[in-house]
Amino acid sequence: MARKDKRGRSTISGSEPLGAIIDIGSNTVRLVIYGGPPRAPSILFNEKVTARLGRDLDANGMLADESIELALAGLERFALLLADLEVKRVDTVATAAVRDAKNGKEFLAQVKSLGLEPRLLSGLDEATYSAQGVLGAFPIARGIVADIGGGSLELVPVEDGTVGEGCSLPAGTLRLPNLGGGDRSKLRDKLRKMIGKKAPEMAGEGDLYLVGGTWRALAAFARDRSDFPLTDPHGFMMSREDAGDLVKTLAKTDIETIRANPRIASSRVESLPDAGQLLHVLLKHYEPQRVVISAWGLREGLMMGRIDPYQLSQDPLLAGVVDFAESRGASALQATRVAGWTVDTVSSLRTGAERLRLAAIMLGMAAMQTEPNLRVTQGVDWALHKRWLSISPEGRAMLAAAICANSNQLELPEMLPKLASKDALDEAVTWGLGLRLARRLGAGSARSLDATRLTREDDALVLTLAKSHAALYGPPTERDLAQLAAHLGLEPKMRVKGEKKLPEKGEATVLLDQQIKR
Repeated sequence: MARKDKRGRSTISGSEPLGAIIDIGSNTVRLVIYGGPPRAPSILFNEKVTARLGRDLDANGMLADESIELALAGLERFALLLADLEVKRVDTVATAAVRDAKNGKEFLAQVKSLGLEPRLLSGLDEATYSAQGVLGAFPIARGIVADIGGGSLELVPVEDGTVGEGCSLPAGTLRLPNLGGGDRSKLRDKLRKMIGKKAPEMAGEGDLYLVGGTWRALAAFARDRSDFPLTDPHGFMMSREDAGDLVKTLAKTDIETIRANPRIASSRVESLPDAGQLLHVLLKHYEPQRVVISAWGLREGLMMGRIDPYQLSQDPLLAGVVDFAESRGASALQATRVAGWTVDTVSSLRTGAERLRLAAIMLGMAAMQTEPNLRVTQGVDWALHKRWLSISPEGRAMLAAAICANSNQLELPEMLPKLASKDALDEAVTWGLGLRLARRLGAGSARSLDATRLTREDDALVLTLAKSHAALYGPPTERDLAQLAAHLGLEPKMRVKGEKKLPEKGEATVLLDQQIKR
């Protein structure tokens, strides 16, 4: 729904757009309008037209007249929407079908007549932007990005936050049927030769990152087969062995059974068997440790190219969580204070635990702004099913466990042990119980945290209060302290001292304070 912001500009659902991408692909023509924080943009509007521009390329080298008509009608609508919404930053890009078609230039001239400024991407451009999108979502990605569209397959290496030299192969979903002619063995042989001759090598051991709607449909098939509890395909992972088993199962599954799966778009059903054969070849060629589905690709790579180095260096998980939680009444500054105040309860050596803990505190505080009967259910849904970046399924489960513990619900949802180990969930429960104690101690006031300290001393968890704030300690606080201490295997203790004698902030607390101030 379009609205006006404080300066009278049109917005969607109250959020000012960052910009828009029009992606003229071989199979679909899509408009996506982005909003939210630049480092973790959210989708405000997403619409596609299945024009199938590349359907006749292998037959006559031309964009079909009917496809051009469908595409132009959709693009005219997109141009009008963008004008009405006053979206100023619009990137219009065309990929393989337009690049390869004899009448591609004429088509782009028609697109330009609509008031758009289309840019024809080379195969290398397409590969690079797709890889940059994957790095935007998975900053420590290492391996090969395989982006499949209607007309082409892009393969590009990523490592240490950089994009290597990739390639673009004529092996998109619209072209795979002609490559194999209905013969799976012939299709695999042609793909092996094509990939073996031109594909970049993967530096050492790494993962295979799959980008594109057909791969996401493949993930939906895999999720149903394994009863995987998460709904967002982004970040879905399989071991190489599991991916190989998936290919075998898919090859034995008839089209009508695939079509009956409500999670798989009807437009993707026919492509899945051939895509399975392509995945088989990629698994054999690269032998990745894992296969990872990325919803981020070319369009998000274009968005990442717009932001400055400082924004790009931000943690995408925290950027998204802070924006989401602050819009629901939670304060990032207060969350950081809580993280610092409870730092002595944390003894984890788990990589990335501190960023997850801060995200859990933010979401827990946001959940408390909703009605009591909705807090846990809604908070767990946010943790498990909202599209967060740079987080594993285990990390999502830890966020959910912390949110449950924050509301004193220690009987965790049955799905969480399917996603995370007991040690990980126990750690997350500590985060939630720590947040519960911190926010209930002084009703969330900053002064209550400044006038108190929570520390480990030998086998005790000690809550120290300044004399001026001794009255904060009552039965609820006593229960919360005892519960947290019991979970940690410690004895709860309370003491009152003069304000000047409070324990000093630990180094970790100071560092957390500095992070939020920056």
